Amino acid sequence: MSIPKTISGTLAHPSWRQAMLHEISALQNSGTWKLVLLPSRKFILGCRWIFAINVGPNDIIDRLKARIVAKGYTQIFSLGHCVTFSLVAKMSFVCLFIAMTTLQKWSLYQLDVKNVFPNGDLEEEIYMKQPPSFFAQGESSELVCRLHKSLYGLKQSPRAWIEKFNSVFNNLV
Repeated sequence: MSIPKTISGTLAHPSWRQAMLHEISALQNSGTWKLVLLPSRKFILGCRWIFAINVGPNDIIDRLKARIVAKGYTQIFSLGHCVTFSLVAKMSFVCLFIAMTTLQKWSLYQLDVKNVFPNGDLEEEIYMKQPPSFFAQGESSELVCRLHKSLYGLKQSPRAWIEKFNSVFNNLV
C-alpha cells in the first residue's frame, strides 16, 4: 500500500477514508473548532491533509494515519501570533536524566500522546478554511473554522500545548 497523492485517490480507498473520518471526528469531539462566518478584516489560514502509514513489527501495516495540518507558514507575525515556542531538550540533559534514573534505580517510562497539539487551548483568534473534501453538510460553504484548540502547523501550537501540559501537571502535584 502507498500514500495517495490526491484527495480523490484517498477518498476512493475505504481504509484511507476511514482514517480521515477518524481525524475529523477526533477534532470535532475535542472542540477544536467552531464553524462561523469570517469576520471582516480577519486573516484566514489554509489547511491540508497529511497522510502516513504506521508500520509495525515484521513490516506489517499497523494503521493508516490522516492528519489535518494548518498552513501556519502563511501566518503573519503580530496578526496571527506574537510569540513562538519550541520545546527542545538538549542531548546532554537527556543523557544526564537517563544516567540519574539508572543510578537511583528509578523506573523510566515513555509517554506518547496521540494528537498532542489539539489538546492545547488557543488564546489568539485564528480562522482556518474547512478541511478539503470535508465541508459541513447542510451549511454554507462560506463558513470557516474558528480555532479554539491548536493544530499541527500553527506557530503557537507548541506553546499552547506546553501551557496546557504545565497546568494539568501543576494541578496534580
